Amino acid sequence: MLAKVFSCAVVGVDGVLVEVEVDVGNGQPGIVVVGLPDTAVQESKERVRTAIRNSGGRIPHGKVTINLAPADLKKAGPTYDLPIALGILLASGQVAADLDDALVVGELSLDGILRHTPGIISMISLAASKGMHRAFVPFDDAPEAALVSDVEIYGLRTLADLVNHLNGETLIERFDPSTVAAAEPAASRVDFAEIKGQEQVKRGLEIAAAGSHNVLMSGPPGSGKTLLARALPSILPPMTIQESLEVTKIFSVRGLLPSDTPLMRDRPFRSPHHGTSSAGLIGGGSWPRPGEISLAHRGILFLDELPEFNAATLEMLRQPLEDRRVTLGRASGTLTFPANFMLVTAMNPCPCGYFGDPIRSCSCSASTIARYQKKISGPLLDRIDIHVEAPRVEFEKLSDRRASEASSAIRGRVSAAREVQVARFKDIDVLTNADMGPAELERFVLLNLQGEALMKSAVKQLHLSARSYHRVLKLSRTIADLGASEQVQAAHVAEALQFRPRQQTA
Repeated sequence: MLAKVFSCAVVGVDGVLVEVEVDVGNGQPGIVVVGLPDTAVQESKERVRTAIRNSGGRIPHGKVTINLAPADLKKAGPTYDLPIALGILLASGQVAADLDDALVVGELSLDGILRHTPGIISMISLAASKGMHRAFVPFDDAPEAALVSDVEIYGLRTLADLVNHLNGETLIERFDPSTVAAAEPAASRVDFAEIKGQEQVKRGLEIAAAGSHNVLMSGPPGSGKTLLARALPSILPPMTIQESLEVTKIFSVRGLLPSDTPLMRDRPFRSPHHGTSSAGLIGGGSWPRPGEISLAHRGILFLDELPEFNAATLEMLRQPLEDRRVTLGRASGTLTFPANFMLVTAMNPCPCGYFGDPIRSCSCSASTIARYQKKISGPLLDRIDIHVEAPRVEFEKLSDRRASEASSAIRGRVSAAREVQVARFKDIDVLTNADMGPAELERFVLLNLQGEALMKSAVKQLHLSARSYHRVLKLSRTIADLGASEQVQAAHVAEALQFRPRQQTA
């Protein structure tokens, strides 16, 4: 007898429908799995066999052939345990049900209990797009699955629960999404009010947050660069529901979604160590998975001690910074992961950290400083809109008891600027000023006569490349948005030019 159950694979961050076909026939007893399964899928034979027995079922006496279609798609992980077990029970007559409109996913333990399965939201999104009405998932994953409103979700604790439900013995209630408490965005650990001094850096970060621009902070050790970066999330506007779903999908695929957080509400802040491999940062592996740049999607990727990162790894950031996605090629095909993030970086001006410091002298030679600064290539620096120096904080500012401006006040200005951009780009595929291309710049960045004259002079004197010219225009547009100005004026261009990189020599 032949049975068919629909399940799902996750390729990149998207679901792909998999048909689990089970045939029970004559022949030497045993279970054979075909359809390009990996080791984890092959091992599911023993998990399924034992789980069925411990759940009160029986393994058919004969040859059981399991085909996972399409046959040319690699099947990985224990996701197929539950659909394989259900297919065997259907094919052997132990369960009678019509499952043409249902998706079934889940890993089985030996006693038949269902375990958490990564990538649930991608799978249920696929089910909705295919017109399926029901999905049977592990109980712990039901809140995440219920984020897709077009599919009825049934959370299962055990294999026996599913069997009893399908046989009409003990029905499982549909999961009610309203029972999941809405998680509020967590309060940031660092508030700008706690940081003394560094007004120019704070201004740069405010502009960066308003337009989603990339930032490089340079300064001696202890000047507060890392603290400022960690305070940046406190001034970012909350994510829209669409952004939250995008981020949730990525974290779910990586298995990093907290068990008590079905929907990610906080913008990601990822801070990988400088020893992180290129696969860890960009993504990859034999079965490619999202890297840190994708985990930072719609949030912040903070690279502290930037020159300490492997130079080849840093160069791999250039394409994602332009395209807002990363494409990984493998012999089996090409995968694309989203990577629309703010790059925030910090570095010392030299290996000892004190080049240019007014109090402590630098112990590095001129050649050492030059080599250190050249670890960051020109093309990569050219993709960073805001370059700002974080000098040593003087005693007077450290001891000043007057409160600095709070993050909530800055976030109000940033959110207002973002709302202007949402209205501006509502009819095109652009979210923030940093995403604008040449066509959008020509349409939306209107310089007055003084601003145009200043821009012309800057291009000649600073020898700006075409990319640098466009980035100054984007930055000027953001500064104008913060000032609630429709037209980009000379003052906005002048401030944007202050954030261009300065050449330092020993």
